[in-house]
Amino acid sequence: MGTIYDLAKMTGFSITTVSKALNNYSDVSEKTKAKIVQAAAEMGYLPNAHAQSLSTKRSWTIGVMFSEAHGVGMMHPFFNAIIESFRKATEQQGYDLIFASRNLRNRDMSYLEHFQHRAVDGIVVICSDQMDQHVQELIQSTIPIVVVDMDSADCSVVYSDNITGGTLAVNHLYELGHRLIAHIAGDTTTDAGRARIEGYQQAMEQLDLPIPDGYLVNGGFFSGEEGKRAMNELLALPERPTAVFVAGDEMAIGAIEAIHEAGLRIPEDISVVGYDDIYMAQYITPKLTTVRQDTETIGQHAASVLIEQIVNKKRVTTRDVIPVNLMVRQSTGPVPE
Repeated sequence: MGTIYDLAKMTGFSITTVSKALNNYSDVSEKTKAKIVQAAAEMGYLPNAHAQSLSTKRSWTIGVMFSEAHGVGMMHPFFNAIIESFRKATEQQGYDLIFASRNLRNRDMSYLEHFQHRAVDGIVVICSDQMDQHVQELIQSTIPIVVVDMDSADCSVVYSDNITGGTLAVNHLYELGHRLIAHIAGDTTTDAGRARIEGYQQAMEQLDLPIPDGYLVNGGFFSGEEGKRAMNELLALPERPTAVFVAGDEMAIGAIEAIHEAGLRIPEDISVVGYDDIYMAQYITPKLTTVRQDTETIGQHAASVLIEQIVNKKRVTTRDVIPVNLMVRQSTGPVPE
């Protein structure tokens, strides 16, 4: 059995046209559809998903797309935990997941065309890059979709209350007596990064605390290496902060390494608050105080919203903001005297 690429070459039509014809799209003429279907029959081409959808009108598959410029994907504990929760919830309802390969970008096929070709019933996008044209194409399509970790008025979204998370971190440090509180921010091209900055700034303003020059540092895309670099910038300031709120646990672990290498103690010299509550947060030294994102609930809610659209055969636009809470451990303490 050939591939869709062989079928496109055989018929002389583009992969997009072939995919649309096989999925019975109305913007492909009946004459073109007939030629493509006949060619598909001659070469024995009929994907299992299509064969099943002909009889059930449903493929029982859900497409999964990661969209973030740094290629971290499931390597990041936060994304990994969400997908595991989503997988369990959808699996219980009889669905399988199909992950889009990044190699699609090197072919003459978009993510939307790939998912149409695979006849998925719906799509979940784990997204930090809302400017990604592939994401926007999926959002504007007619396929049921839910986007995680990004806000949008054009589709259903599920994400954490990141602004409140930032204020929780700052208020905790303030209650411990800290007034010189810095922030290592996540990538400001992401909704999460910007929202956590907003939470930090709102809390500092409400508490009537100034943000000295250099106290708001861009930590890049939430990596340990970037967290260490950003922390070293803070340590080099004329007036060193007594506490730092870090927009991601992996960055916080890098910041802790920088503090230790500078011969300083945590929390005796500097307190550190992270964000995410990844698995390792409770096992590093000292155990990390952090804002916990409820990945189990995020994944479950995303699955519920998407399956409801699939079952009802109707796209909906919803905004599901999941609460966060502060996990107080050993990396924060009273302000040094």
